Amino acid sequence: MYVSNHLSLVEQHRQDAVSISERTAQFLASGGAVAQVPSMSGNPVPPKRATKLDPETILKRRKPPITRAERNALRKLAEAL
Repeated sequence: MYVSNHLSLVEQHRQDAVSISERTAQFLASGGAVAQVPSMSGNPVPPKRATKLDPETILKRRKPPITRAERNALRKLAEAL
């Protein structure tokens, strides 16, 4: 079985945790107050869309395919040549 020489993550950060709790106690003892505020929303509000459309940016739509009647007319023209 493998045994690591490294301390667990909790033990590694115990000194930091003790330091933070000591500084928090000092802050509260000196008259400081901890405020409970609502958390931030996860997603930012997207920017508003422009109401003006530039004609250059409008998508060029695909032309509809030719109809059966147009196809027959083209076939007759091609046969006439």
